[in-house]
Amino acid sequence: MSSDFLSDSRSALSRRRFVQGLALGGVVAGAGLGRIPSAFASTAAMAVPATELRGTELSLAIGRSSVNFTGRTRGAITVNGSLPAPILRLREGDLVNLRVANTLTDEITSIHWHGILLPANMDGVPGMSFNGIAPGEAYQYRFQLKQSGTYWYHSHSLFQEQAGLYGALIVDPLAPPPYHFDREHVVMLSDWTDMDVNALHRRMKKMPMHDNTYLRTVGDFLRDARNDGLRETLSDRGMWGRMRMTPSDISDINAHTYTYLMNGTAPAGNWTGLFRSGEKVLLRFINGASMTYFDVRIPGLKMTVVAADGQYIHPVSIDEFRIAPAETFDVIVEPTGQDAFTLFAQDMGRTGYACGTLAVRHGLQAPIPAIDPRPLLTMSDMGHDMGSHGGHAGMEGGCGANMGKGMEGGCGAAMGHDAHAGHGAAAGDKSPKHKPSETGNPLVDMQTAATEPKLDDPGIGLRGNGRNVLTYGAMRSLFDDPDGREPGREIELHLTGHMEKFAWNFDGIPFGGAEPIRLNYGERMRIVLVNDTMMQHPIHLHGVWSDLEDANGQFQLRKHTIDMPPGTRRTYRVRADALGRWAFHCHLLYHMEAGMMREVRIDA
Repeated sequence: MSSDFLSDSRSALSRRRFVQGLALGGVVAGAGLGRIPSAFASTAAMAVPATELRGTELSLAIGRSSVNFTGRTRGAITVNGSLPAPILRLREGDLVNLRVANTLTDEITSIHWHGILLPANMDGVPGMSFNGIAPGEAYQYRFQLKQSGTYWYHSHSLFQEQAGLYGALIVDPLAPPPYHFDREHVVMLSDWTDMDVNALHRRMKKMPMHDNTYLRTVGDFLRDARNDGLRETLSDRGMWGRMRMTPSDISDINAHTYTYLMNGTAPAGNWTGLFRSGEKVLLRFINGASMTYFDVRIPGLKMTVVAADGQYIHPVSIDEFRIAPAETFDVIVEPTGQDAFTLFAQDMGRTGYACGTLAVRHGLQAPIPAIDPRPLLTMSDMGHDMGSHGGHAGMEGGCGANMGKGMEGGCGAAMGHDAHAGHGAAAGDKSPKHKPSETGNPLVDMQTAATEPKLDDPGIGLRGNGRNVLTYGAMRSLFDDPDGREPGREIELHLTGHMEKFAWNFDGIPFGGAEPIRLNYGERMRIVLVNDTMMQHPIHLHGVWSDLEDANGQFQLRKHTIDMPPGTRRTYRVRADALGRWAFHCHLLYHMEAGMMREVRIDA
């Protein structure tokens, strides 16, 4: 094995220490690979709290710093010497000027302002309406803020986001929010790897199952046979075997490779946000991870969700929520009755966690809960539950038999659907329209028969856990459809891929070979997404809002990132009111770089 792979989870560090990280982990002062401003100087290797920058004229310098989260010093890409990057505190209505300087000597860089409405040449995606920022050069971002809420910013250049280039962006509203709070904390979640990020990408292409060490055993088979019967268990194992997949493959990369951070602090560092008993505390949760879904709860506290992706919603009281990469949720808590509460964010695959503490003073820590049991995917999770389509007969002779053989026929054909239909179906027709580009495609290893959005489903690993879990179906925007028009047309896209090849795409076509999606300026249209894969994908369309529809096709929730669990069909409305070239992609970084991306052109 090459030296690229020496920094993975098989290091000399114990698994527990790797998950927990270092109590004083973070930017290593004085040992940076580039200049670290004196404001961040320290005499110890310790976490540097993200500074907060306010105003309309701001300067950001992208460079390299040394960091140490696990006991090994590694290089990171930072902003103003900070990881995460400084919190930017802006104000709705202001015209802001952000000068971004690239002090890297060998890489083009960029910053994308995630969820912010702005001109295409300010969006920060190299190759679209912007060339990137060359080494030694600077770029002046200039745009007016048309919104308020919790957002974030990150690099859109190769794997720089994974290497540390991300930060929170808070836009204060002109009008008071529709809720009261006494203090607030930004809670940014992320995943860190000691590996060189390019080496990690190469490993995913060569060994995509590297982190999936939880394969089912003979003991699991005997237990399932005892509970479900031998015939049912043999049938289940046979279907998974024909698909050459495993139900334990919940996430591509997990805590076997990652250390999970909360505000740039490993679990052992115990990031702490202060409160006074009885206060209402606003927590602005941001998932800045490259590849990790987090399930978040605060044992002993109810959370009231008041905003999703920066937009106000009708308040929802919950115990737990799942947050996809790139999503943000604002929640209000009222801590009382004890001096410390644990902020607990376990990964979806149940391999590790980020955590911190809400406390009345520094130095306190509440008990950290045990990680929940490891979940397993079912055929129903992937849209292959034939219960409402005439039993399981279609699985044996269709979908299951064709997995890994180029998908001749595919699941849609096995169930009697037209696997060659194009897009443009009526809104009421929910049967998947698999494109010809999917059929016989070596980059597509499965298709789904999904017809439902599953908006009320908490998700794999969260069902029936005894806690009240947030769902998309429980959230409603605090306003009606801001456009008001019914969509004039629709486009259906399938999220496709091949697990063994770590190939990801739309409709079986990687980004490099795909034609742009063309929208007409001012039109109101519907995008239909169908997840044909067994993985979960957060989908982000730049430049415009994505207005999620309910199961009846009515406006429900305004977001900038739409999460797509496996086996779901979800629809949302778009008003094409931003001219230019825009990125449209999965926000799992390595999926985007592997091809799950399209260009959207909005032309006059």
